[in-house]
Amino acid sequence: MQGSEIVIPDWLWLVFLFASGGCVGSFLNVVVYRIPRDKSLVFPPSSCPACGKHIRFYDNIPIVSWLLLLGRCRYCRARISPRYFVIELLTALVFVGIFLLYFRSGLRGGIPSFMAGGWFLYLTTIILLSTLVACSAIDLELWIIPLSVCWFASIAGIVASAIAPLVIHPATIRHYFLLPTTAALVFVNQTTVASLTTGALIGLGMSLILLATGLIKRSYDIAGLKESNQNSEQQQADLDDTQNAAEEFNDRVEMVREVVFLLPIIAFAIGAHWLVGLLPKDLYQSWAQISQMPVISGLLGSLAGYFVGCGFVWGARILFTLIFGREAMGLGDVHLMGAAGTIIGPVFVIITFFVAPFFGLIWAGFQMLFKKTRQIPYGPFLSLGILTVILLQDRIVSYFKIVFGR
Repeated sequence: MQGSEIVIPDWLWLVFLFASGGCVGSFLNVVVYRIPRDKSLVFPPSSCPACGKHIRFYDNIPIVSWLLLLGRCRYCRARISPRYFVIELLTALVFVGIFLLYFRSGLRGGIPSFMAGGWFLYLTTIILLSTLVACSAIDLELWIIPLSVCWFASIAGIVASAIAPLVIHPATIRHYFLLPTTAALVFVNQTTVASLTTGALIGLGMSLILLATGLIKRSYDIAGLKESNQNSEQQQADLDDTQNAAEEFNDRVEMVREVVFLLPIIAFAIGAHWLVGLLPKDLYQSWAQISQMPVISGLLGSLAGYFVGCGFVWGARILFTLIFGREAMGLGDVHLMGAAGTIIGPVFVIITFFVAPFFGLIWAGFQMLFKKTRQIPYGPFLSLGILTVILLQDRIVSYFKIVFGR
């Protein structure tokens, strides 16, 4: 009716989001199983691993079908892993939980109503959290985090941060730190953030060119071993072979190769900042104005979050590997934090870096007491750290505003 607003009842929102989350969780199960095994996400259709029978649509309803089938295949009665049910339910709860946090709890300030642009922030957060669910499940099962999944979330975060000012007022984004901007590092000048980030991006391009041309060497280069095994029946064996091959490398030497890869990024970032400082006043002000345009600010702020997220974990990986002589953390953890940084921003990803070890220490203690192992997959604990920071973001923002007066 003209002049009236359509009000959607909360219960309808929650049912819709729960069902949508379950469907996304079903897709994440496909990602978790197929991506590490180099299988297509779309072909062939889902089938029972035991008997090979295609799963009918009525046996593939998220959450419900697993319960109705009592966790077993309809045809051969083979056991279906509870992981499928857990991921679908967890993703559905995430969809509902973030909606309640952003739009009904009053715990997050500054977020517009769902229809007035809040949907954009909600969708961006859901992409990140869905990625964390998939990466954590893969890491728990296979002790790896596929870089392709992290890159997808990184691209989504960079694009979302760039176009967010077209959906949500830029001043609201900056004031409440809803998405990254060049103002996200509250203790660093915006122009400095823009200069360092631009230089780092150029340096990354240079490092990738050097890597592609063979002028610098890739660390833990086991691609030849993977390519030598083409039979689909040997894919799980390939994963084991890859892990065995990694044990033959000198970990300290491999870290030196990674440092060489990072040197152009660091050098170009410092160089760009230095050159900008030498610009005449008029050119410097022009660069400052360009870098603070809402779309450019969002783009560079998200990239800053990516570099900071990757940098902290990569630095820890290199440092502890050089100290202990054994690979510490994986490159998947590096790119997972980079992906988080594109969405939560550099300050929050730094906080995550220091929060995550507390979850890891709790689990490590449990493992040492009951399973006699000191190795843990770190991806799930990074994910818990990221989720914790998202939940407490308003309190963190309030603290920084008091400390830095912003």
